Amino acid sequence: MTETSLSSQSFPMLVPNNSNAQPLIFFLMGISGLKAAQYWISIPFCLLYVVALSGNSMILFVVLCERSLHKPVYCFLSMLSVTDLSLSLCTLSAILGVFWFEAQEISLNTCIGQMFFLDGFTFMESGVLLAMAFDRFVTICDPLRYTTIFTNAPIAKIGINVLIRNVAVMLPVVIFVKRLSFCSSMVLSHSYCYHVDLIQLSCTDNRINSILGLFALFSTTGFDCPCILLCYILIIRSVLSIASSEERQKAFNTCTSHISAAAIFYIPLISLSLAHRCGHSAPPFVHTIRATVFLLIPPVLNPIIYSVKTKQIRKAIIKLFLIRDKAIY
Repeated sequence: MTETSLSSQSFPMLVPNNSNAQPLIFFLMGISGLKAAQYWISIPFCLLYVVALSGNSMILFVVLCERSLHKPVYCFLSMLSVTDLSLSLCTLSAILGVFWFEAQEISLNTCIGQMFFLDGFTFMESGVLLAMAFDRFVTICDPLRYTTIFTNAPIAKIGINVLIRNVAVMLPVVIFVKRLSFCSSMVLSHSYCYHVDLIQLSCTDNRINSILGLFALFSTTGFDCPCILLCYILIIRSVLSIASSEERQKAFNTCTSHISAAAIFYIPLISLSLAHRCGHSAPPFVHTIRATVFLLIPPVLNPIIYSVKTKQIRKAIIKLFLIRDKAIY
């Protein structure tokens, strides 16, 4: 392909046909207009993936190995790390394949599968953040009942319920995407499959798909975010009733890591949604870079935040590295 960017004219018009005779092929967008610099631009993205995968793996390893971290708050942190690892792995091969090898072709079924897992793990992260907010609420507002509320069984139920919720809201989305017909342009505007991006290429009525996508969004992140805000309103009210300023600071310090994690998840998510609806005038390569960066922000920053802000995690990491160094020498 000799063109510097992908466009609808770069590929032949495809007859709308979802039969098994001729599988539909879509084309993922590289960094349009910056093809010469694409390999260099891919290096920072590769480094971000390395940080995300190694950082979350380290958090999981530390929590599993250190017995002092076998507590509810760190169980939720492990769930968050598993979700971030899964989010990174969902798009790793597609994005680096596009940037490094120009592997831009993707079949409809593969695209739908990637979309299912990407959106599913995004909604799962939102659910885990809500569970962590409730954990912080009980810790500060009702500490005497903490050990009776957060036992192993309720924690496992929370994880299972979040998983079931995500599958339940995503299955109708996937089923109705499969029923769409596609024609003319088959070029996606990102380096991975995104639901809004995919259904916009349909040449049939996609209103049901839009409704289902909005329902999935509002029944997960749209529900979780206000609940997290409510938890922190109650936490602030409880903390302000504490007489000692030192105790207030200590109580707030227990929430800083989670507040940071929630902020770096919801702010990029809202920004990306607004960019899809209001940022059509931006060049295509801006959409690609912005969407990829927003996708990687939570998996990259969450392990860094918890390693720096949480003293127990930091001490456990140092302890494990010291033991490893002693074993080597």
